[in-house]
Amino acid sequence: MTNGPRAWIIARNEACTGLSAGQTRTRRGVIGIFDSGVGGLSVMTEVVRELPKEDVLYFADTVHCPYGRRTDSEIQALSQGVAAFLLAQGAQIVVVACNTASAAALSHLRGYFDVPIVGMEPAVKPAAQRTGTRVVGVIATEVTFQGALFASLIERYASGVQVLTRSCPGLVEQVESGQITAPSTKQMLEIYLQPLLQAGVDSLVLGCTHYPFLRPLFEEIAGEGVEVIDPSPAVARQTARVLRQQGLLKGVGRGRHTFYTTGNPQAFARLLEQLTDLRGPVLPADWVGEALRIRAG
Repeated sequence: MTNGPRAWIIARNEACTGLSAGQTRTRRGVIGIFDSGVGGLSVMTEVVRELPKEDVLYFADTVHCPYGRRTDSEIQALSQGVAAFLLAQGAQIVVVACNTASAAALSHLRGYFDVPIVGMEPAVKPAAQRTGTRVVGVIATEVTFQGALFASLIERYASGVQVLTRSCPGLVEQVESGQITAPSTKQMLEIYLQPLLQAGVDSLVLGCTHYPFLRPLFEEIAGEGVEVIDPSPAVARQTARVLRQQGLLKGVGRGRHTFYTTGNPQAFARLLEQLTDLRGPVLPADWVGEALRIRAG
């Protein structure tokens, strides 16, 4: 997939519709959220808690999960296509509920679309503010660590603090397969966390939106002396601030939730029920080149 000058989306009962910067369909009270899989549901849970009256569209690009295996240019192209799809469905704000996509594509998306784009960033600032040992750990993908966003966070907020990083291959797949409490998942976490704990970290930042679903295991392995920090509540508050500032809140009734996946909708629905209290129709979507099409039938 390559970046083109426009992102093309084919939606149900519509002809091919091109969206370039400045061309969006808006409907008050619609929030678009996306991730490569189910990880962003941890963010959506917090957004719904913060804004229960707003409608939310969630997109899981399951066929390309995990994004951490892909190049920056691939992630940018995929993120652009998904964001444009959400805008075509009525979203007026897009939350990039994926640390990898935020690191690789957030700047690109903000330059391409003229709607608010809220992204993820590892919670280095609160970890650095609250650490007693002056040693904090961040677990995320290699793409997240290599991006300019992470380097900026360290420069701005971690002066005098040792920040230890660790990538955790395989954890996203464990969550995507529903292996939340499996012995194999716990074993992986013990291996990944051991060097961080031995180094004396007392704050552990979850730098991937899949990881909050494993928080009980993180806390069990890390012990009471280590604070596990999830940035999702802060992202939800930022989303609410942006919508209020721009007068985009619906603010009435009960929010409706709709889910799209490029994978198996039945499998996604099972994970949705296993991982969250969120409910709503799950619709299948397919990539057609750079286009996303809601699957008929």
